[in-house]
Amino acid sequence: MKILFCGDLVGRAGREVVLEHLPGLRTELSLDFVVVNAENAAHGFGLTGKICKELFEVGADAITTGNHVWDHREIIPFIDADPRVLRPLNYTDGTPGRGASVIKARDGRSVLVVNVMCRLFMELLDDPFAAVDRVLDSHPLGKAVDAVLIDVHGEATSEKAALGHVCDGRASLVVGTHTHIPTADAQVLPGGTAYQTDAGMCGDYDSVIGMQKETAIAKFRTKVVGERLAPARGPASLCAVLVETDDSTGLARNVAPLILGGRLHTAWPGFVPARDTAAQ
Repeated sequence: MKILFCGDLVGRAGREVVLEHLPGLRTELSLDFVVVNAENAAHGFGLTGKICKELFEVGADAITTGNHVWDHREIIPFIDADPRVLRPLNYTDGTPGRGASVIKARDGRSVLVVNVMCRLFMELLDDPFAAVDRVLDSHPLGKAVDAVLIDVHGEATSEKAALGHVCDGRASLVVGTHTHIPTADAQVLPGGTAYQTDAGMCGDYDSVIGMQKETAIAKFRTKVVGERLAPARGPASLCAVLVETDDSTGLARNVAPLILGGRLHTAWPGFVPARDTAAQ
């Protein structure tokens, strides 16, 4: 199975680059399943039902979010009703929506999509490690589901890496979001789980993590409440991670970053294979 994960969409520029390229990518890469993090899709903060529908129409199969998920209150009834749109798993019981969902790929195979939020330098939600353990224990990879993708939304690279290792051997892909900067550590962990600390964003990189740089710089320099941050509107880069799984186990065979458009250098998938531990 080939699964593409697109990093945080930021504003109109991020939406447009995904809407433009995703249909072609599904065909060119023979994608079986696509997940998009869209928590910053609506003018940089939150998302709406309309945006979700647009992403589904061009080929997204599931949408994940993060700490900005509730910025547009209109998303609450939508996220409560559609199991393809997730909020972080480790919100307290009674929070609208769901943090994990089994979604059918177009060929009928089942993919468990999990959205979890870290706690270091973030909101103090419930324990993400315990929350992920529970959902993985109840959905064993290769038995209950054909693939497992986990979006780890967090600030600290150490916490994301720790969650990656906790999930090793139990998930197809663990990929980070939130920092909007693509990391260079795409790899298949020893137990067979593909991992990248952050997928990066789909947005304009002539910016401060997707926001207009002048306003962001002024906030750092003066600490005075001023103009609200707004998304940068220049040509956007689409940053994503592609994983190919083994059909019998659901574990990763290969993983690679994908970057298209905008200011960043193009990165077309040149797969990073799993290490042959038997030869070592």
